[in-house]
Amino acid sequence: MVAVVLSIHLILAIALILVVMVQQSEGGGLGIGGSSSGGMGGFLSGRAAANLLTRTTGAIAAAFMATSLILAILADQGRSSKRSILDEKPKETTNQPQVPSLPKLPPLPKGEGR
Repeated sequence: MVAVVLSIHLILAIALILVVMVQQSEGGGLGIGGSSSGGMGGFLSGRAAANLLTRTTGAIAAAFMATSLILAILADQGRSSKRSILDEKPKETTNQPQVPSLPKLPPLPKGEGR
Protein backbone atom coordinates (compact mmCIF):
# COMPACT_ATOMS: atom_id res chain seq x y z
CA MET A 1 0.00 0.00 0.00
CA VAL A 2 2.76 2.41 0.93
CA ALA A 3 4.68 1.56 -2.22
CA VAL A 4 1.67 2.33 -4.41
CA VAL A 5 0.98 5.66 -2.72
CA LEU A 6 4.69 6.54 -2.84
CA SER A 7 4.81 5.77 -6.58
CA ILE A 8 1.77 7.98 -7.19
CA HIS A 9 3.39 10.69 -5.05
CA LEU A 10 6.57 10.63 -7.13
CA ILE A 11 4.63 10.74 -10.40
CA LEU A 12 2.66 13.73 -9.11
CA ALA A 13 5.88 15.50 -8.08
CA ILE A 14 7.38 15.07 -11.55
CA ALA A 15 4.12 16.14 -13.22
CA LEU A 16 3.93 19.23 -11.01
CA ILE A 17 7.48 20.21 -11.93
CA LEU A 18 6.76 19.75 -15.64
CA VAL A 19 3.50 21.71 -15.59
CA VAL A 20 5.11 24.60 -13.72
CA MET A 21 8.03 24.64 -16.17
CA VAL A 22 5.69 24.77 -19.18
CA GLN A 23 3.74 27.77 -17.90
CA GLN A 24 4.57 31.10 -19.45
CA SER A 25 6.16 33.49 -17.04
CA GLU A 26 6.85 37.17 -17.44
CA GLY A 27 10.19 36.28 -18.97
CA GLY A 28 8.80 34.03 -21.69
CA GLY A 29 8.45 30.54 -20.22
CA LEU A 30 9.60 27.29 -21.73
CA GLY A 31 6.74 25.87 -23.69
CA ILE A 32 3.98 28.26 -24.66
CA GLY A 33 5.52 31.56 -25.66
CA GLY A 34 6.88 32.62 -29.01
CA SER A 35 3.93 32.77 -31.39
CA SER A 36 1.48 35.63 -31.55
CA SER A 37 -1.41 33.35 -32.54
CA GLY A 38 -1.41 31.74 -29.12
CA GLY A 39 0.46 28.81 -27.73
CA MET A 40 0.28 25.15 -28.58
CA GLY A 41 0.04 25.68 -32.35
CA GLY A 42 -3.25 27.57 -32.38
CA PHE A 43 -5.14 24.85 -30.46
CA LEU A 44 -5.84 27.18 -27.55
CA SER A 45 -5.51 30.90 -27.25
CA GLY A 46 -2.83 32.24 -24.93
CA ARG A 47 -5.33 33.05 -22.22
CA ALA A 48 -7.10 29.67 -22.46
CA ALA A 49 -3.79 27.79 -22.31
CA ALA A 50 -2.72 29.77 -19.25
CA ASN A 51 -6.07 29.12 -17.59
CA LEU A 52 -5.84 25.39 -18.36
CA LEU A 53 -2.28 25.15 -17.00
CA THR A 54 -3.23 27.09 -13.87
CA ARG A 55 -6.12 24.73 -13.16
CA THR A 56 -3.93 21.70 -13.90
CA THR A 57 -1.26 22.98 -11.54
CA GLY A 58 -3.84 23.44 -8.78
CA ALA A 59 -5.29 19.96 -9.28
CA ILE A 60 -1.88 18.27 -9.28
CA ALA A 61 -0.81 20.28 -6.21
CA ALA A 62 -3.98 19.23 -4.34
CA ALA A 63 -3.37 15.58 -5.23
CA PHE A 64 0.27 15.93 -4.14
CA MET A 65 -0.82 17.30 -0.75
CA ALA A 66 -3.37 14.49 -0.37
CA THR A 67 -0.76 11.81 -1.05
CA SER A 68 1.58 13.55 1.41
CA LEU A 69 -1.06 13.32 4.13
CA ILE A 70 -1.82 9.69 3.27
CA LEU A 71 1.88 8.80 3.47
CA ALA A 72 2.17 10.52 6.86
CA ILE A 73 -0.85 8.61 8.19
CA LEU A 74 0.48 5.30 6.85
CA ALA A 75 3.89 5.95 8.41
CA ASP A 76 2.26 6.63 11.79
CA GLN A 77 0.31 3.35 11.82
CA GLY A 78 3.46 1.26 12.21
CA ARG A 79 4.39 2.69 15.60
CA SER A 80 4.02 0.34 18.52
CA SER A 81 3.05 3.02 21.02
CA LYS A 82 0.58 5.78 20.31
CA ARG A 83 2.05 8.29 22.68
CA SER A 84 4.35 11.17 22.20
CA ILE A 85 8.04 11.12 22.96
CA LEU A 86 7.35 14.00 25.34
CA ASP A 87 5.11 11.77 27.49
CA GLU A 88 8.05 9.63 28.58
CA LYS A 89 9.72 10.31 31.90
CA PRO A 90 13.28 11.47 31.59
CA LYS A 91 15.87 8.95 32.71
CA GLU A 92 17.32 9.78 36.07
CA THR A 93 20.98 10.52 35.96
CA THR A 94 23.45 10.82 38.77
CA ASN A 95 24.84 14.23 39.43
CA GLN A 96 28.35 12.91 39.86
CA PRO A 97 30.77 14.03 37.19
CA GLN A 98 32.18 11.20 35.17
CA VAL A 99 35.94 11.06 35.15
CA PRO A 100 37.40 9.56 32.01
CA SER A 101 39.83 6.71 32.49
CA LEU A 102 43.46 7.19 31.62
CA PRO A 103 44.57 5.85 28.27
CA LYS A 104 46.50 2.62 28.38
CA LEU A 105 49.96 2.61 26.90
CA PRO A 106 51.19 -0.26 24.78
CA PRO A 107 53.83 -2.46 26.39
CA LEU A 108 57.44 -1.44 25.84
CA PRO A 109 59.38 -3.59 23.41
CA LYS A 110 62.11 -5.70 24.90
CA GLY A 111 65.24 -3.89 23.97
CA GLU A 112 68.69 -5.18 23.25
CA GLY A 113 70.59 -2.63 25.28
CA ARG A 114 68.85 -2.94 28.64
